[in-house]
Amino acid sequence: MRPITRAAGVALAVAAIAVVPAAAEVNNQDPGKFVHSLATTGFAALQGEKASARGRFRSLLAQHFAVDAIGDRLIRRWRPKISDAQYKAYKAAFPSFIVGTYADRLYQYADADIKIVRVQDQGNNAAVLTQVTRPGARPATAIWSLAKVGGGYKVTNLTVSGVNIAVAQEADFSSYIQRNGFDALVNFMEKRG
Repeated sequence: MRPITRAAGVALAVAAIAVVPAAAEVNNQDPGKFVHSLATTGFAALQGEKASARGRFRSLLAQHFAVDAIGDRLIRRWRPKISDAQYKAYKAAFPSFIVGTYADRLYQYADADIKIVRVQDQGNNAAVLTQVTRPGARPATAIWSLAKVGGGYKVTNLTVSGVNIAVAQEADFSSYIQRNGFDALVNFMEKRG
């Protein structure tokens, strides 16, 4: 699998920095406050013990990211061509793959700061434009795509410096499947997780 571009890596790290130790600390009613409180709480949590980052990230994914919808989007082209068993194996491997791929990138963002630039509330969806800055690094612009799920928001995608993370990862998955087959993708994901 080809490596994701630097911007895509930044975007996934931006998503990953929002590691939440307690749900009550995240304002999930207002899109701008949701992103800001999620990221701010996450930055603070990253300054803790590195060994526990994977567990916190897994909890974060389940609670604040639309994991099933994201996973489905990445293989939408292939879904009609795979069996139910292959789909179940993929769905089981996906969260661990995300954690295994990006957990170690979390710590380079522990000293980052996030600024909400603009919120575009669209009823059941929202886009939150942010600027993420780290000491000594160029600021990165990130757009958090959110969907209203139940009583609050969940992250459905990120776009960083013009790179749409879901589109980039979908292209990576499709390329890998074309070369190696769907079962090989699932095996790769299981090993990475």
